[in-house]
Amino acid sequence: MKHYRKILVLAAIGLLATGKLCMRPGQLNAADPSPPGELNAKPEIVEAWREMRFGMFVCWGPVTLTGEDIGWSRGLSRTKPIETRIPEGGRGPTPAAVYDNLYKKWKPDRFDAREWVEIAREGGAKYIIFLVKHHDGYCLFDTKLTDYKSTGPEAAWKRDVLKDVADACHESGMKLIVYYSQPDWHHPDYRTANHARYIEYLHGQIREILTNYGKIDGLWFDGLGGEARDWDAEKLIPLARSLQPWLVINNRYGLQGDYDTPEQTVGKFQVDRPWESCVTLGTQWAWKPDDKIKSLKQCIDLLVNCSIRGGNLALDTGPMPDGRIEPRQAQRYREIGAWLKQYGESIYGTNGGPIRPARWGGTTSRGDTIYVHVIKWPGESVKLPPLPKKVVSHRLLTGGEATVEQSAESIVVRVPPADRQPLDTIIALTMDGPVAELEAIPNPTGSLTFGKKAAASNVYRQRVRKYGPDFAVDDDPLTRWGCDTGTHSAWLEVDLGQPLTFNRTEIVEAYGRIRRFELQVEENGQWRTFYRGTTIGEEFSAKFAPVTGRKVRLNLLDAVEAPSICEFQLYHDK
Repeated sequence: MKHYRKILVLAAIGLLATGKLCMRPGQLNAADPSPPGELNAKPEIVEAWREMRFGMFVCWGPVTLTGEDIGWSRGLSRTKPIETRIPEGGRGPTPAAVYDNLYKKWKPDRFDAREWVEIAREGGAKYIIFLVKHHDGYCLFDTKLTDYKSTGPEAAWKRDVLKDVADACHESGMKLIVYYSQPDWHHPDYRTANHARYIEYLHGQIREILTNYGKIDGLWFDGLGGEARDWDAEKLIPLARSLQPWLVINNRYGLQGDYDTPEQTVGKFQVDRPWESCVTLGTQWAWKPDDKIKSLKQCIDLLVNCSIRGGNLALDTGPMPDGRIEPRQAQRYREIGAWLKQYGESIYGTNGGPIRPARWGGTTSRGDTIYVHVIKWPGESVKLPPLPKKVVSHRLLTGGEATVEQSAESIVVRVPPADRQPLDTIIALTMDGPVAELEAIPNPTGSLTFGKKAAASNVYRQRVRKYGPDFAVDDDPLTRWGCDTGTHSAWLEVDLGQPLTFNRTEIVEAYGRIRRFELQVEENGQWRTFYRGTTIGEEFSAKFAPVTGRKVRLNLLDAVEAPSICEFQLYHDK
């Protein structure tokens, strides 16, 4: 603790005396910063970031020597039961005494920041999010406030990694966003009676990052749900913007931020506020030997599903212990880039919608063009809802011929099976005017449960806004109702508003955890079971004798772990 305190005091004295930190030649002059900035970026700055759509997330550090995940695999944390966060198949936790000393033998002698940036560029990524400090507290930049860093006296490999990455980004024109974790399980003052001293440390490091490394395009905070006062965010954010006013900053510091950050899942359809899904290419954030990585189809599905819902995708790679991006992962980025080189016009600079997503895919748009993305054909055709504008022409962006029939009731798109693409079939519809003025247009399946009032016996961490029961009846298979860890039975109830007759159900389940369930209807204040089943999975459908009722339950009797339902739909087939 004395070591941290001495460094912090000396740095503070230097800042008070000079009004700045030591800067490198040719870099930003922050000696005379502008007046304190705002809490949010200007709309045009956020819009420019949003239009980039695709970024590379990079998580790296000495932990790669263990093959376990960064930060989370560190045992004996003062604030988190880390053992519960180890990914499936992981060996952790790594004892803190071992984890905290890995940097003394970490020598990534094949690290080349320019190669990283080149892989990102070839992958079609428009920005890089680079982790400089995770919850474990280890710093991949030349901070003057601690020796627990990649340039520290005990580091086996002394390198200012952020400088290399920043220089490579600046040379290539790649946008750079810096990931910085406010939680710090290594710092002696974090979450103690001396936490105010830790806040000084945190603010000092942000000042260093934004002063010593040239232009930084954004900050990616990760506060583990902490509140603004935990980081003195109402002073931290204006400080950051006064140093680099063009920053885009995410929402993980207790205030709203410039954009939302759903993690390891695609965000909901949201075009009134920017968002970015951060998702791992493998099964964890840091490199893991022989890890299972996502297929090209899975990656394109992620990118398209984010775009049609109005969001960006930050796809993570964890470089290997020697500093190289694993060849399999580098190749996957290049494959994504090859696809974007052909079809990027339907992704970059587009808006989500105007038609809401469906199980077959969805739409993006720009100017007077609507791009219809069919990632899973539902049958012989795709039926779009009616639009108040006329289709004046169309083309099959992915090659071949398509037919488009517009009427007052619908727009029907057909593509011969030979011209359908396994990754994404894209049909560009040119309308007779700009489509940005169109409201988000529902694309209903005809389900009787769509948009109806729903209730549940359990919601994951009571996060109704993220995992509430309404997400199971919104006709979007990528949003979901989820339950708490350790839940093995639960129910989902839907009020149809009036007695309706139905004879078929379709259910979409995430993770395949359910082993036994039943469907029930309320009759005279009692629940009557009219259907029983076992497993559900991603594409469950069942028919039964007609049932009439107002309130219906999906009663999950047995699940191996917290059940999660993406869609619960009822139909009346005549």
